[in-house]
Amino acid sequence: MRNLFKIAIRNLIRYKRRTLLTASLITIGVVFVLVFVSISGSFKTMITGQITDSMMGHLQIHRKGYVASIDNLPLNLNMKPKAYQKIKQALAADPQVEAFSPRLKFGGMFSNFTETTNIRLNGIDPEAEFRTVPLFSSRILEGKQTLRKGEILIPALLAKGMKVKPGDPVVIVATNADGSVNGKQFVVAGILESATGPGGRDGYVHIEDAAEVLRMTNAEISEVAIRLKDFGHLTAAVRQLENKMAGEVNQQGRPMFEVHSWENLSPFFNIARMIDVMTLFIRIMLIAIVLISIMNVMIMAVYERIREIGTIAAIGTLPHKIRSMFIIEGFCMGVVGAAVGVGIGAAVIAIVNLIGIRFNFGQQKGLLLKATLDPVDLLVVSVIVIVVAVLASLQPAVKASRMEPIDALRHV
Repeated sequence: MRNLFKIAIRNLIRYKRRTLLTASLITIGVVFVLVFVSISGSFKTMITGQITDSMMGHLQIHRKGYVASIDNLPLNLNMKPKAYQKIKQALAADPQVEAFSPRLKFGGMFSNFTETTNIRLNGIDPEAEFRTVPLFSSRILEGKQTLRKGEILIPALLAKGMKVKPGDPVVIVATNADGSVNGKQFVVAGILESATGPGGRDGYVHIEDAAEVLRMTNAEISEVAIRLKDFGHLTAAVRQLENKMAGEVNQQGRPMFEVHSWENLSPFFNIARMIDVMTLFIRIMLIAIVLISIMNVMIMAVYERIREIGTIAAIGTLPHKIRSMFIIEGFCMGVVGAAVGVGIGAAVIAIVNLIGIRFNFGQQKGLLLKATLDPVDLLVVSVIVIVVAVLASLQPAVKASRMEPIDALRHV
């Protein structure tokens, strides 16, 4: 085997231009794939983090049917206090859960005493909310980074349109579940940047204030946002929570709760899936580049070395050794192309990070993209290149091994 490797390497060195061109094509393909996978993967991870860590959480629990009617913020589909206590106990005992935050969502009217408009409100426990969505406080553009009873965080669009600033008194009016109307005066604690775009109209109040506005003796819960210790275990955590919640049924014997990951609740997940499809397409392009390049050079090598093949066959070299020699040549080109491509790709990504790529997402300005190379991606790309290089060498290698020595020696 060592001798076959020596012969294969000598043959590659003998045809320097062809070998260099083929290895260069493979290297360019590897570099392109690694840079694309690194940047697109880092972009997807970063935006997912912005969405989950600033407003949504990794997953959420609702009463059955709430999400289907969420645009109306139905108060009749809230969880009752006893039902929420069961969920609270289950989450507190779950080792995968890092933090969770109960929310009471409702629609209301916002007034600055001269103008009135509609607003979507979230009643929250500030301490639990800031643990569950740690980037929430970074969305506060003006005012305090906290929320106390009697205070309200309002969206920037609303503040600008109504000419309201931190410290101003405002009034919230809402209709409760039995149809009666109630109002409460608040002080603007801060101006909140939207996490999804300029149309965001979500404000935040303390959950006890929300219950008071809606005339609830004890706060009902619209949703429970959950943060996991390991985001990579999201699918398993959703399945496990669904199994736990399946035991809670209503009087008709139907499940009371439903569990949704951020993927089911955010439209960005469709973009994330498109990024994955594009990544797969780029990898297929890499396979095509390697396959065509290696096969082309190996076919040319066979045709140019017919008499040489006939000579080594005539002196007793077995067909499987001739076949192995050509496969090893393809293998060596794949290894060299993959190794050089990984090195250059890592250098390009380091330069990209040094220069810095900044972009805007919704109302989030100047986010800095930090591209990273996943060791798994390095391994997968390298293995793909080497395996495809070997496969591309098979047909020319088989052709060379089946040549009749006499016919090959007579070839001109």
